[in-house]
Amino acid sequence: MDLSFVTELSAPRSRDDLPAPEPGTAFLAGGTWLYSEPQPTVTRLVDLTTLDWPAITVHDDGLELAATCTIENLCNAPLPAEWTAASLFRPCAESLVASWKIWHTATVGGNLALALPAGAMITLCCTLDAELLIWTADGGERRVPVDRFVTDAGRTVLGAGDLIRSIHLPAAALRGRTSLRKIAYSPLGRSGALLAGRVDVDGFALTVTASTVRPFVLRFPTVPGPDVLSESLSERISPDDYLTDAHGAADWRRHVTGVLAEEIRRELE
Repeated sequence: MDLSFVTELSAPRSRDDLPAPEPGTAFLAGGTWLYSEPQPTVTRLVDLTTLDWPAITVHDDGLELAATCTIENLCNAPLPAEWTAASLFRPCAESLVASWKIWHTATVGGNLALALPAGAMITLCCTLDAELLIWTADGGERRVPVDRFVTDAGRTVLGAGDLIRSIHLPAAALRGRTSLRKIAYSPLGRSGALLAGRVDVDGFALTVTASTVRPFVLRFPTVPGPDVLSESLSERISPDDYLTDAHGAADWRRHVTGVLAEEIRRELE
């Protein structure tokens, strides 16, 4: 899609080169959504790829992903063998139902910032206790856990001019065992429910996405029994939190969330 309303392109080489926030500005990383439909309110693009952030950096305490790290980079990265939870990367990427061309261009940060309920990078990052480094428009920075970053469908805690700099996945979570379940109305359809679980020395965590307007993470000291898990889902996620759109009705999504949650519980028990 041609963005015919854009009259200015900024190509910063450092943070000091980032232009001051103003109406009509959009940050460009992969652009797979930005160029997918008309954007009549966008008059200026700020190309984040010219900042040349290292896509993936392995640290002793975990994995750092630049916001501009592509899905392809993420899935093909050589990582320490003890980071067993990295096996979740490719299944989450495949849940996007995107071609290899999209994987080559779409970015982890872009998927997070878009905040779609079916955003599988949100699922991945919530499951692995990821934390975002956000550059704020006033020149500062702050850190936000991904499970508190998305507040509603298409809404995040980002303010005007804020941008995601990087995503940190802690080593402790990366050493866990994981499981993923997805369901959709059609084999290659957008996720109606996308759930992931992780178990490690700190306990069991279940992430619920796609069926709900925002991600929910349920935590337990050990893998719970089926009744405890079912009750927790009912207590933590109200019927109003389930989404209704072309990809699924709320009552169906609520039901299949319980089914998939139990499958994950049994697998990781």
